Order: sequence, then structure tokens, then C-alpha cells
Amino acid sequence: MAYNLLKGKRGIIFGALDSNSIAWKVAERAYEEGATFTLTNVPVALRMGETQKLAEKCNTEVIPADATNVEDLEKLIVRSMEVLGGKLDFILHSIGMSPNIRKGKHYSDLDYGFLDKTLDVSALSFHKVMQTAKKLDAINEWGSVLALSYVAAQRTFYGYNDMADAKSLLESIARSFGYIYGREKNVRVNTISQSPTPTTAGSGVKGFDRLLDFSERMSPLGNASADECADYCIVMFSDLTKKVTMQNLFNDGGFSSMGMSLQAMEQYNKGFQLSDDPKHKYD
Repeated sequence: MAYNLLKGKRGIIFGALDSNSIAWKVAERAYEEGATFTLTNVPVALRMGETQKLAEKCNTEVIPADATNVEDLEKLIVRSMEVLGGKLDFILHSIGMSPNIRKGKHYSDLDYGFLDKTLDVSALSFHKVMQTAKKLDAINEWGSVLALSYVAAQRTFYGYNDMADAKSLLESIARSFGYIYGREKNVRVNTISQSPTPTTAGSGVKGFDRLLDFSERMSPLGNASADECADYCIVMFSDLTKKVTMQNLFNDGGFSSMGMSLQAMEQYNKGFQLSDDPKHKYD
């Protein structure tokens, strides 16, 4: 059901690769709610993905841009304002990748060149997007800028590797830039910490299927789906959340507040038998 929450609003959505992408779901919901927007991704992702199909569905334009390249971002934002007929009201940053994860590098044996790339693509690009938009005065008053994060920014998760560092930096950028953008332009900046979601990028994390199962058992409401994350993003783009800024907002079924759930404990007990030997009581 649509509520016209974004009627008359304009935006840019980064990262819609295919129908499994959270950004893809956000674009579909934004269109349903009356928004106009452009879609963007790096050229190689656009060649590999299905973004043009989404653009046709949402009656919009795809503008190739490398989010780590300021010149590309300037062209993207200027062109978007031309296409949309005015300043922006929302931006979604849904970008993340780790060459170290792709290459199977252990966190204690990182390739630092790969790490630089991880941080640039997954976090610094968020700063570059906002800095470029601010210099171009491209976002209307009470606009909303969002990035997608994960609870690994606060806790250690096996296999999440240097992406955890990137998400920590991403959330810090949201707070620091949120203060400046809010004070000077009344633009709000937030991150949404989403449940593990079977997207193309997320599925590349080692042991992802087990992480998905674990978080489902741990969360009182279960994992939040990509569609549910899209709903949250729409609310954050709308005027209903005009005074929410500099926050990391958990959309994870309660996982982030849990220590141990009954379901997780029962599964743990099934797979592990305590030894009668007192020396191994807590093994």
C-alpha cells in the first residue's frame, strides 16, 4: 500500500544492482510513494547487473558514476538535478565491497592496498557524496541522506573482516557530517544497521548462511528483509522523521539488543554436549 510519503521529492539511489539489492527495493518503494530519482553505480556494475530494467520500471535515468571519484560525483549530482528538475531531497548510499574478503585474506594478514579500497568504496565514498552535494548546494532543506550499515561496526563477527572497519568509519562519518549538514543546511544524515540480508554483496561474507540462521534465531522478531529495510528507508526520507539525525538505527528484529535467545540456546545444546570431566565444564 502506498501513502504518497515521498510525493514531489527527488533523490539519487546508489547501488541497485539486481532485484536482490536493498537499493533496488528502496527504488521500487520510493517510486510507489511518489518520488522521482536517478539510479547510479559504477560502470562495471551496470554492465553486470540489471539496473536498466529498474530504470525503465521507475521511469528514470541511470547515470554511471564511481562514488570514490569526486569528478564523477559532481557530474552525477548536476545531471540528476537537470533530469529531476531541481534540488535533491534524499540520497541513499548502498555501497560496499572488500577485495580482502573476495580474495580470502584473513583479518590478521590483510593486503593494505585492498584495505584502502575497502574503506574508500564502503565508507569514504559516503563522505565524498555529501561533501560534493554540500559544495553544489544540491540538497533541499530538511533533506535526508542515508547509508546502510551493519552491527559488525560495534561487535566482532567471524568472517566480516575489514568490512567491520569500513562500517565503523561509515557510522562515524554520518555523525560528523550530520552535525555540520544539520547545523548549516537542516539536512539530516543517518545510517540504518540492517539484518544480514542475502544480497549479492552480503552473500560473499564467509559463513553467511550460518550467520543468517544464527541472527534469525537470536532476533525476537526474526531477521528484517530487504523489503522491510526499504520501508524503513522510505520513512527516513519522508517528512515524518525531520528531526532524526546523526543516528545509527537498527532494523534487525531486536538482534542488536540480545545476549542469548531460547532458540539459539536450544540449537547450541543440540550441537554440543557438555563433558562430565570438570576440567572441560566450560569448553
